[in-house]
Amino acid sequence: MMNYLWGGMILLGILWAFFSGRMDAVSDAALTGAEDAVGLCITMLGVMCMWTGLMEIARAAGIVEKLSGGISPAMQKLFPGVPPGSKAEEYISLNVIANVLGLGWAATPAGLKAMKELDVLREKRGLPKGIATKDMCNFLIFNISSLQLIPVNLIAYRSQYGSENPTGIIAPAILATLCSTLVAVVFILLVNRFYKEGGDA
Repeated sequence: MMNYLWGGMILLGILWAFFSGRMDAVSDAALTGAEDAVGLCITMLGVMCMWTGLMEIARAAGIVEKLSGGISPAMQKLFPGVPPGSKAEEYISLNVIANVLGLGWAATPAGLKAMKELDVLREKRGLPKGIATKDMCNFLIFNISSLQLIPVNLIAYRSQYGSENPTGIIAPAILATLCSTLVAVVFILLVNRFYKEGGDA
């Protein structure tokens, strides 16, 4: 649907420019947009490499493992069907830590692996195939709420487009994501308390 929407908007823009005699403006905008896109990709690639590299250093130094151990009690409250110390808990913790640091690119692979491990747990518990479990849904909700202390992506975007204060977004981002995460946590705890799945409380 979105492909048709964007395609229609582009086509209407070209037709309007053609009939109004402003095709030169469309050509200039296309070239400028392509140049900006390449520049933004290069900038974001550099940011991604730097922060992903730092994440790997932290993981090799045992920092991520210690942080994962620190948030393990909270993870057990949110995802009661996930065994402590399991691969699923490890990937969920890594996803949460990466999201808190604003590393969406690093969080995504961990999130996908977490879902695969949660699916393995679903099979072991004999739950129906092709249906998301409670822990899967809870993880998705928690992941979307995405508490961020350092909104790396937004800072990079603002810097790329000439913001005088790229880091000025930090406080509003923390407040907004804190609110969304609190709502997600309350919802998950309510689901865990009142929704039963395969004998779970």
